[in-house]
Amino acid sequence: MNRWYVTTVTVLLGLGTAITGGWALASPSSFADRVDFPDHEHFLHDIGAFQLGIGVTLLLALIWRDALATALAGFLVANTVHTVNHVVDLDLGGQAWQAWALALASALTAVALGLRLSALGYVLGAVATATTPALAPFVRQKTVLLTTYRKDGTTGGTPVSIAVDGDRAYVRSFEKSVKTRRLRDNPAAEVAPSSARGRPTGPAVPARLRRLDGEEYRHAARLLAGKYPFLHGVLVPLAHRLMRARTGRTVHFELMPAQPAAEPAGADRLTGAR
Repeated sequence: MNRWYVTTVTVLLGLGTAITGGWALASPSSFADRVDFPDHEHFLHDIGAFQLGIGVTLLLALIWRDALATALAGFLVANTVHTVNHVVDLDLGGQAWQAWALALASALTAVALGLRLSALGYVLGAVATATTPALAPFVRQKTVLLTTYRKDGTTGGTPVSIAVDGDRAYVRSFEKSVKTRRLRDNPAAEVAPSSARGRPTGPAVPARLRRLDGEEYRHAARLLAGKYPFLHGVLVPLAHRLMRARTGRTVHFELMPAQPAAEPAGADRLTGAR
């Protein structure tokens, strides 16, 4: 249902925009008479709206990897400004219903964009594929709950970002964090899909973590920045840099699903004998 809605809205808006643009280009005087805007000031405002939409689309294309979400976002910006133009320029011509029609188009686009973002797990950066079933749920997962172990065996969880690459994944922290100290003493952990606040939304996977350096460190940083262009490409590195005196340097960990313990030899025979 969601996919049908997004596709339908995109097709209708695309056709309507293309036909309108073709009409305005082929017969500008006819178009101006039909929309009742003989004053060119309004059309200059519209040019600004459409140019703004094109600019936003181009900039988003640098960080978003989903073409449909990028196109919907660019259209939403341009059409919303276009709607405002019709309201502000009503004294120059046009009719009130045109502004309402454009506002409806923006509302439909906003819903379509929201549905598309939800289908993508709100992850719009580059993602790799998982070559192990245990990591498949985390490819497009935005936040995970990383559970580490204290010295007395009790657990503590922290919501973190994750980037999957084949049979392993990567997470980021900082030198003086509690989980970094715990992982130094005990590399065993669990990772589960979660909300941004760390509420688990799926089953946990046992894992082992290894701290990285050198080229592996830089590889993990690139993957995280690719999946989260703004968060881990800009915000988190900047925050770590500004707070380095208090938090220490940025650290990266490789996360690999832990292999289940092998059953003792003869276990099946013993079970069958009962």
